[in-house]
Amino acid sequence: MKALYIASSGMAAQERNVEVISNNIANMRTTGYKKARAEFQDLLYQSYRQAGSTTSETGTMAPVAIEIGSGVRTAATPRMMSQGTPELTEKELDLAVRGEGFFVVQMPDGRTGYTRDGSFERGPDGQLVTVDGYALQPEITIPGNANQIQISADGLVEVYLDNDTSPTQVGQLQLARFVNKAGLASAGNNLFVETASSGQAQVGTPNGDGMGDLLQGYLEASNVNSVTEIADLIAAQRAYEMNARVISGADEMMQATSQLR
Repeated sequence: MKALYIASSGMAAQERNVEVISNNIANMRTTGYKKARAEFQDLLYQSYRQAGSTTSETGTMAPVAIEIGSGVRTAATPRMMSQGTPELTEKELDLAVRGEGFFVVQMPDGRTGYTRDGSFERGPDGQLVTVDGYALQPEITIPGNANQIQISADGLVEVYLDNDTSPTQVGQLQLARFVNKAGLASAGNNLFVETASSGQAQVGTPNGDGMGDLLQGYLEASNVNSVTEIADLIAAQRAYEMNARVISGADEMMQATSQLR
């Protein structure tokens, strides 16, 4: 009975949906996290009669078709790249992007990574790095005798050295944007990598070239809405239960058929 296989595909799809939702909820407090959403497609149809087919010798036609579907499959789990809320930290190396753009970092395997997580630190040589030690690109080094760091909205990095009363410029932050940022591949550790679908990175100065500006002393929060995720979880659970009931119903029908005398 096809109903068994159709309902089982529905259960598998809702199981994947719950996995996506659970990952969103798990990352509610992850800096710069962008929530995902499961999207589904129906499968191939078996056609018993096509719309417009002849139904009599006089040439009358069927106005509608008779088609039975084969179930559902997970088509994609795209990222929702909407802006997260900037949260005040008052740490001078914490940065939040307000608008378009990703920070650019050098990954250990030589690839270029892109992140919305602006929680930077100073490495042993003063270079700005992520919490995993990945160097920010282009490289910016903070002198050891810097006692105050100022980062402007357009990414200009200045420091006050020793007892100087005027700042010294030590670097210029850059951001990257993509034609299809939802096409970026997740690499873990709050990082994305470029794909053929995302298009090539377009690097530019914050607050210009279509880029957002920077907020010093802030971090971008996750864009996960807990109420929405719980509502989606309940809906997925109910859909799973209904598919399970279809399997039970089909089983009872098969049992009744086998008991016919």
